[in-house]
Amino acid sequence: MIRIEGITAFVSVVESGSVSEAARRLRLSKSVVSERLAELERSLGGMLLHRTTRKLTLTEDGTAFLERAARIVREIEDATTEMAERRGTLSGPLRIAAPVTFGRMHLGPALYPFLAKHPEIQLVLDIDDRRVDVSSEGYDAIVRNGPIVDSRLVVWKLSRSRRLLVASPDYLERHGTPKTLNDLDGHKGIFYTNRGVSDWRFQTPDGAIVVRASQVLGMNNGDMIRDAAVAGLGIALLPAFIAGPAVSEGRLAEIDVGYKPEAEFIYMAHPEGRNPSAKLRAVADHLRKTFGDPPYWDPAG
Repeated sequence: MIRIEGITAFVSVVESGSVSEAARRLRLSKSVVSERLAELERSLGGMLLHRTTRKLTLTEDGTAFLERAARIVREIEDATTEMAERRGTLSGPLRIAAPVTFGRMHLGPALYPFLAKHPEIQLVLDIDDRRVDVSSEGYDAIVRNGPIVDSRLVVWKLSRSRRLLVASPDYLERHGTPKTLNDLDGHKGIFYTNRGVSDWRFQTPDGAIVVRASQVLGMNNGDMIRDAAVAGLGIALLPAFIAGPAVSEGRLAEIDVGYKPEAEFIYMAHPEGRNPSAKLRAVADHLRKTFGDPPYWDPAG
């Protein structure tokens, strides 16, 4: 007899890439997950995974079984959630990925009172700046800052995300304050390397204009880019949710070059074709209200 616990273990192992990570997500020991997987293979009469010391790979049988197994797990989760919602409660598992700096500064503090109000929700919040595949990695949704590019996702805008061109008062006193886009060419830039380019994009009546300053420093963390700008190393283009407090406190000054940086958003996205649960919609509504419009972190707001 095939047990649902074994199917859940199999899907989780495939989605997470390892027994250890699957055990962490399921809140079980590695031995329990391994035993459930072995029991499922015995029930099916065939191997689903090739196991080596370095990685797990699907067998031909495993590949054939995976799609329906994943559908079974999702259907059970959806049915459980629907029953809870019929009783007027929000409950069950919810897995969301979010970027590090925004998660620490704003998303976490916004979610804590929501979770206290709905204690039956079992939220797993994965904080990581890497670009995740929502569907294949088993997330219900992602929260991101930036442009919206993945057409396979259904996107809910949570807040506007104005970006600020900033530098320390000390840097501007030593190097002068740029007044135009052309003035930026002679300045030192601090760039976010996860974007893959060392340039800034601004909106003009003729479309987007790309400006490339001389890179003095590149980093993949927004907190450290802000701190480097405060230290007077150069000019940075940062989201208001990172730079806003430093601007309000006078540690950074916003620079006006006549044009605004390209618009971005804080958004939540979930896989196309999957009906979002009531608890996911409730989380999104709560975040919109908490962030505000304009968002509370924007010094211009």
